[in-house]
Amino acid sequence: MSRTVKREAVIRNIAEVPWDELPGHFGGALSKLLVHPETTGSRHVDHRISTYQPKAYVAPHTHKIQEQVYHVLDGEGLMEIAGQRQVVRRHDFIFIPPGVEHALYNTGLGPLTFLVITTPVSDEVPIAV
Repeated sequence: MSRTVKREAVIRNIAEVPWDELPGHFGGALSKLLVHPETTGSRHVDHRISTYQPKAYVAPHTHKIQEQVYHVLDGEGLMEIAGQRQVVRRHDFIFIPPGVEHALYNTGLGPLTFLVITTPVSDEVPIAV
């Protein structure tokens, strides 16, 4: 779903943004695209909040050029980075550079809620002109 959104300053409440289960996310892995090209017209930042129910996960994947920061707000789970799994919980933050395979699993007893900040918004490698 691609749509053009007017680029202007935005103040919104998180309750105004719908939950979505994005491709590659399973079992109740929901996200709200807070600052994103489709919601605010952002060209450089993808900022979302996600909540995963117990057993929900995002499948292992790699980004070509994107950097990501995960910031755990509540709950606990397992972050897999380059095949190694580590427990993550409230107040942990994770930096993922491009080219590093990663996944996140909610192995806890309740919801795992976290922010994801990604830049740039697209993982397409720019074509040299």
